[in-house]
Amino acid sequence: MDPAQWLADYQERLERVAYSARSASASLAEVGASATSPRGEVTVTVNAGGVLGDVALTPAARKLDVDTLAMLIVSTAREAQRLASARMTEVMADYLGESDALHQVTKHLPEAVR
Repeated sequence: MDPAQWLADYQERLERVAYSARSASASLAEVGASATSPRGEVTVTVNAGGVLGDVALTPAARKLDVDTLAMLIVSTAREAQRLASARMTEVMADYLGESDALHQVTKHLPEAVR
């Protein structure tokens, strides 16, 4: 192969990879999730990494005892984290395809997401 053509092809591949990486990064920046408890007392929002962003309580939450409310917040947060992980996996699968790289990215996620 002509060295100039090889270099041009290589440059084109690098540009495609860079574009894909920027697209994946932008998509991941928008990933997050919210979950609401079954009766609607608690809504929790998390980012792509599952980090807590917001907890909203309705007036009905005030009627719950402290232990029940704490358990409800934790279980709702776990559901929001599961949803965010699933969305993050979808974005990364679009970028990486079904590959060892995707496995490395997702291997620490909850089993229900993988």
